[in-house]
Amino acid sequence: MLKHQPASQPIRVLVVDDSSFMRNAITRHIHRDARFRVIDTATNGREAVAKAEQLKPDVITMDVEMPEMNGIDALRQILAKSSIPVIMVSSQTDAGAKTTIQALQLGAMDFIPKAGGFEQLHEKLHAVVGATRARQRPVVAAPPAPVARRALPMRVTLTKPKLVVIGSSTGGPRALCQVLQGLPKNFPVPIVIAQHMPPQFTAAMAKWLSDVCAISVVEAADDMPLQPGVAYVGPGGMMFRIANGKAKISPAQGESLYKPSVDVLADSAASGYGGQVLAIMLTGMGNDGAKGFGKLKDGGAFVVAQDQATSSVWGMPRAVTENGCADEVLPVGDIGKRIKTMFGIA
Repeated sequence: MLKHQPASQPIRVLVVDDSSFMRNAITRHIHRDARFRVIDTATNGREAVAKAEQLKPDVITMDVEMPEMNGIDALRQILAKSSIPVIMVSSQTDAGAKTTIQALQLGAMDFIPKAGGFEQLHEKLHAVVGATRARQRPVVAAPPAPVARRALPMRVTLTKPKLVVIGSSTGGPRALCQVLQGLPKNFPVPIVIAQHMPPQFTAAMAKWLSDVCAISVVEAADDMPLQPGVAYVGPGGMMFRIANGKAKISPAQGESLYKPSVDVLADSAASGYGGQVLAIMLTGMGNDGAKGFGKLKDGGAFVVAQDQATSSVWGMPRAVTENGCADEVLPVGDIGKRIKTMFGIA
C-alpha cells in the first residue's frame, strides 16, 4: 500500500462501536495511514458524547446500533455542542440503511458500510476534516486566484431544458433534500440523480426524499420510463445511464471508481439530450462529473455548482467550477429557486 507522508499534526480520530472486534478493526485500518491517529475509543453513545467533549477529536467514526445510547442520539448531542464531523459506520441491512439516512439527515457528514472493508475511509476522514477546518478559518479578503478556463464554443441560448441532471456525494442527501423540496409536484421534466452510495442505501434515501418532497423520488430500475415530476436516483453499486427516454441500469465495467458515476450519467444525458439539460453539481469529494459536465456544457447545457460555504465537501463542485463548466455558483438554498426560475415556475 502506498504510504502517505505524515503531517506535522496527525488527524485525531475517536472510534465508537460496541463491538471490540469492530473497534480494533477500524483502529488498525485507520493506523495504516500515518496522517491519522486514533486517540481513544468508546463502547456506546453515552461514552462517545463524554469523550467528544473531553478530548475534542478532529473526527468521529460512529456505530449506529449500540447499547445505553445509540449512534443517532449520540450524533444529536455531539452536533448540538460542537462542529466535530461524524462518519457513521452502518450495517448493510434495510434497517441499517434507513438509520444511516436518518443520521445523514441530522448532520452526519458521511458513512461507511461495515461490510465494505472500510473502503475510502481514509479519504472520507481527510475530506470531512479538511472541509470543516476550511469553513472555520476566518475569511480574508483577497483577489481571486487565476483559474485556467477551458476553451469553449460560443454559448448557445438555452431553451427550456428537457432534463435535469444532478450529481452529489459527501453531504449529498441533505443537499438533495434542500434542492428537491423547493420543487412542485407537477415539475415539468424528469430529474436524474447520481449520488455516490453503496447498494441498499440509495433505496432508503429515495424513500426518505419522496416522503419529504412534493415531487416523487424513486430508485431507478432498468428500462424504467422517465416521467415528468419524478426524480430518479441511480441504484448504489450500479451504473446509471439514460437512453431513449428510459433509465438504463447495468453492472460497472470499470468505467469509473464510483457506482453510480456522475460522469457516466452526464455523458449519457449529453448523448440523448444535447444542450437541453440543466446540470447541477452538489457537494462531494473528488472530481467525478467534471468531464461529463464539460461535455454537457460544450453541447449548450446550463451548469450550476453548489458554493463552497454550503458544501459539506467542496470537491466535485470545485472541479466543475475550476474547469470553467459552471455558469453559476450558488448556495444550496438558492438552487431550487434557480431551477424554478429556469422553468418559469413561480
